[in-house]
Amino acid sequence: MQRLLKGPVFAAVVIAIAGGGGFWWWRVRGETQVSFRTAAVKRGDLAATISATGTIEPVEVVDVGAQVAGLISSFGKDVNGKTIDYGSMVEEGGILAQIDDSVYAADLSVARAQVEQDKAGELSAAANLEQMKAKLAQTEAEWKRAQELNRSGLLALSLFDSNRADYEVAKANASVAEAAIAQAKASTVQAQAMLEKAQRNLAFCTIKSPVKGVIIDRRVNVGQTVVASLNTPSLFLIAEDLTKMQIWVAVNEADVGRIIPGGPVTFTCDAFPGREFQGTVGKVRLNATMTQNVVMYTVEVNTENPDNILLPYLTANVHFIVKKEANTLLVPNAALRWSPSSPMQVAPDARSEKPKAELAQNDPPGEAKLSKKDKTPKDRRGTIWLKDGEFVRPMEVKLGASDGSNTAVIADALQEGQEVIVGETVATAQASTKNPFIPQMPRR
Repeated sequence: MQRLLKGPVFAAVVIAIAGGGGFWWWRVRGETQVSFRTAAVKRGDLAATISATGTIEPVEVVDVGAQVAGLISSFGKDVNGKTIDYGSMVEEGGILAQIDDSVYAADLSVARAQVEQDKAGELSAAANLEQMKAKLAQTEAEWKRAQELNRSGLLALSLFDSNRADYEVAKANASVAEAAIAQAKASTVQAQAMLEKAQRNLAFCTIKSPVKGVIIDRRVNVGQTVVASLNTPSLFLIAEDLTKMQIWVAVNEADVGRIIPGGPVTFTCDAFPGREFQGTVGKVRLNATMTQNVVMYTVEVNTENPDNILLPYLTANVHFIVKKEANTLLVPNAALRWSPSSPMQVAPDARSEKPKAELAQNDPPGEAKLSKKDKTPKDRRGTIWLKDGEFVRPMEVKLGASDGSNTAVIADALQEGQEVIVGETVATAQASTKNPFIPQMPRR
């Protein structure tokens, strides 16, 4: 029984020793090699920006509509004598289009006839008043004679009553004639107002430009019928001055607090690759919008367009410059995020030192924190690692602005051209890539 046990135990011990030796040989052969990726400290200018997208808009746009309904019969002429179309230059008061005015011309004729009729009625009422005044004078004289005869007892009572009634009727008729004159005058005024309305409606059939500018949109064609009801139909869109443009930029609520009116702006357009345009912040509109639970504010950016190269409604890639650093030392942002993976990578004399400042995980480099007590900006600090032979050495730096790729840093011992660590590459020896105990497929 003991002999049977000794054989398997001895075999197991031998296999374990062989396996451990093989594993040790494989680990020795497969020792890893760590190499640092570095970048040189540079000196230059840096601008911290906020990037957003907007649409180029004319500063002043006039929407020309129609106040009357009718058929578009023709278009006017621009300053060059050509028919009004997209891009036409027009003067203030120039004819843009003509609406068929036959119906409104007929209404004008009816209104004029009504005015003449009411004026004639006014003359008739005046003549009738004169007649009633004469009748009143006659009955008044007869009534006075009847009163004298009645006092002498020479007039019958029935005749006396008849003369008095005739006088009262004549006086009432005179009052009615005076009222008829007032009514005739009011009718004339009303007819005159209707005449002026008809004249205005006829004038509205000729669509004129209210400003001097450029036609950027023509929304009707000859033969099209426009109907003016509760909403005025839009016929033309005119930009007053295309040498001054605006960009309406949608900015996230997290960034809008850093945008100051009058601040510098740069932007590019896909239509003009390689060209950068300049502008300034106009104002921040207060009517925010919410899209997918994100609050966005519209920021107006003013820009000059003297060559008319910028077209309305182009998409602009806008960069708001919120801070500039001139002639400063720059390091890649990756250098501020890297830290040694092992304490053995740090120079022996620096292993006991601990960096005093580290970048906050959620704060972008180069921005100032606010103290909870006084709410005033404090200097932000971070740590970069310099290459020191086979080791690395930490250096605490004061952080400035960041453009997303590089960050401005300040340190007394830091110099241009020094190499900072931005990452590391871990490599193993070629022989270590294969385990001797793993079966290998034969190669042909």
